[in-house]
Amino acid sequence: MIGIALALAFVIKTFFIQAFYIPSGSMENTLRIGDRVLVDKLTPWLGSTPSRGDVIVFRDPGDWLKDEPVPHVGAVHRALSLVGLVPSADEQDLIKRVIAVGGDTVKCTAGSPVSVNGVALDEPYLYPGATPCDNDSVGTVTVPEGKLWVMGDHRNNSADSRYHQLAVAGDGFVPLDHVVGRAVVVAWPVTHWATLPEPATFDQPRLQARATADAPEAEAPGLLGLASAVPLTLWLRRRRTAAADPTPPGADAPRRTE
Repeated sequence: MIGIALALAFVIKTFFIQAFYIPSGSMENTLRIGDRVLVDKLTPWLGSTPSRGDVIVFRDPGDWLKDEPVPHVGAVHRALSLVGLVPSADEQDLIKRVIAVGGDTVKCTAGSPVSVNGVALDEPYLYPGATPCDNDSVGTVTVPEGKLWVMGDHRNNSADSRYHQLAVAGDGFVPLDHVVGRAVVVAWPVTHWATLPEPATFDQPRLQARATADAPEAEAPGLLGLASAVPLTLWLRRRRTAAADPTPPGADAPRRTE
């Protein structure tokens, strides 16, 4: 029974839900130091990609954690974390909020709110007193396809996409295949329990309209092909009907309904 329980815990941790420990204050006050969050790992396996506003856990995209010390834990903790019963303390993972996805243009300048595709974001989740972009004013950046632009909610205490983009151009983006999953709930401590939905600021009509602006163009070739296929099909049917009908031209033949 113990073996079965451990096997089930391992499967759940690997493919469904995993607990993660928050070691820093870069996402305060949404997530505080010592919080445990539950991360949905199933949707990435099913091909779903993060949306703007999601809080995600992702693997280090390239030396983002090179200066961070790796905590020392005992053998018992390692064994329990392997099967998902406690959060892992030594995985090189980060947690941030998705601000923009592939194809988006982000503008982040000192003294102004963050804007995505020209739409200013109202960010009530920011740490009280934090400025949207003042400490790492990166200017205007276009996110490549297949990448994400992420920021911490405590902007003045977060080495996020802005910081790494300023350090080395191109290093501020997170590849989609580095995403571990979406954080869905703060599970511990009980006094911090909360869900982590997408903020309403990312539902602005103009932002959503920009996200779907290319949809009609993408569907146009298919619609054009369908439109041209209908006359061709009718013409072929008439040819087959004429070939099968022995009535000579000009004779009184029964009318066919097609």
